[in-house]
Amino acid sequence: MFKHILLATDGSAASDHAVALAVGLARTHGAKLTALYAVDPYPYLGLGEVNPVGFQSYMSAAQEHAAAAHAKVAAMCAEGGPAVNLQARMVEEVAVASGIVRTAQTEEADLIVVGSHGRTGISRLMLGSVAAKVVAESPVPVLVAR
Repeated sequence: MFKHILLATDGSAASDHAVALAVGLARTHGAKLTALYAVDPYPYLGLGEVNPVGFQSYMSAAQEHAAAAHAKVAAMCAEGGPAVNLQARMVEEVAVASGIVRTAQTEEADLIVVGSHGRTGISRLMLGSVAAKVVAESPVPVLVAR
């Protein structure tokens, strides 16, 4: 049924269930799995001109977090069962939900798997969750893992 699944992960413990679901679905359907780590560079856009080191440090840390998140997904893909065709990607997008949806369209994914909550904390309460925004914006089905 599914040929290409896009997994949005931030590497948090909260997204581990989404990873397990996406890997299981990819195995069951023999689908390609793209693990996506979306970075919001917004906090340092204005400061980048004044203090480029702050932005570089932020992006370096984001790349490390992305690598750790992708390693978790790869480890789960390697655990028993048929092999999973895994692709790891990182995208920079001011609106993380839009970056996830745009990547799903670019990669021609036919399902997006996302956790119901991640590391968004209090901003989730004020702005709405990334998962809710992905559901609202996505032209393809979205599986929200709790």
